[in-house]
Amino acid sequence: MQFYLATSFIFPRPLRLRLLTLCLATTHLPLLGYILWGTATGRIAWAEFIILTLATMAGAAGALIGIGALLDPLHGQVNALNPVEQPERKRWAPTLREMSDISTRLFHRVRGPAATTREQIDALNIAANEDALTGIPNRRGFLAQLDALPLAGRKGCIAIIDLDHFTQVNEMLGHEEGDRVLVDFATRLSSQTRRVDIIARWAGQAFAIFYQDAIEEEASWSLARIAERMRREPVGTVNGQPITFSVGLCAWRGGPVMTAIGKADEALYRAKNSGRGQIQRAERPAVSLR
Repeated sequence: MQFYLATSFIFPRPLRLRLLTLCLATTHLPLLGYILWGTATGRIAWAEFIILTLATMAGAAGALIGIGALLDPLHGQVNALNPVEQPERKRWAPTLREMSDISTRLFHRVRGPAATTREQIDALNIAANEDALTGIPNRRGFLAQLDALPLAGRKGCIAIIDLDHFTQVNEMLGHEEGDRVLVDFATRLSSQTRRVDIIARWAGQAFAIFYQDAIEEEASWSLARIAERMRREPVGTVNGQPITFSVGLCAWRGGPVMTAIGKADEALYRAKNSGRGQIQRAERPAVSLR
């Protein structure tokens, strides 16, 4: 556009004539240079001159055909933007406003699919990191959030929580009731933990919590408070008894996170084998929830 405006006093105003003139001038530069050199030195070889002339004409013809093919779609765009044409206007000479309108329309046509693609990518990322049933992060999302923490924030406690006797909920009350219990328990965890803590559905009826900047005693107190509320306001019952949970707890101080999770999982296994409904710390004595 800047070149178009800067050369408006040299070339014809219609765009087609301007491109034609520019094309002929540029494609004939080698031929003109050869003629000037041959005239100055007296070394014009007629065979080379004829070959160079034919090649120049062929190049100019190809350029003109290509320019015409490129201008035809733009001509159609302007006709679509300006359906009312004057009868005497047979050649197209776009104004600045017309060219701006064309650019705007082309930009929106490209931006639309690009925006849709970006939205689809974002949706896929959310689906890959979020549990579809409970709406909280899944295992992958939990690990991704831990990995995104700064080094100073990678200290606290990791708890692996498992609902007790959950198989009986599905077998006796049905899978719909089991799904409701999982959703309500996820809501309970979210409402009774801090905003800085990271909560996730780890697998099946298992959940994970990262208590950021918390020692084991603080995490144990928070989990005991949740257990007490579940006895008073149960998310569900099995055989007339409130559903309880068992916990494995391990401190994490920035080392390999899977090592800390493995220790928490071992502690959870001990809690299950010790009668359920309790917290087991990694390599620590049990703390009863009852």
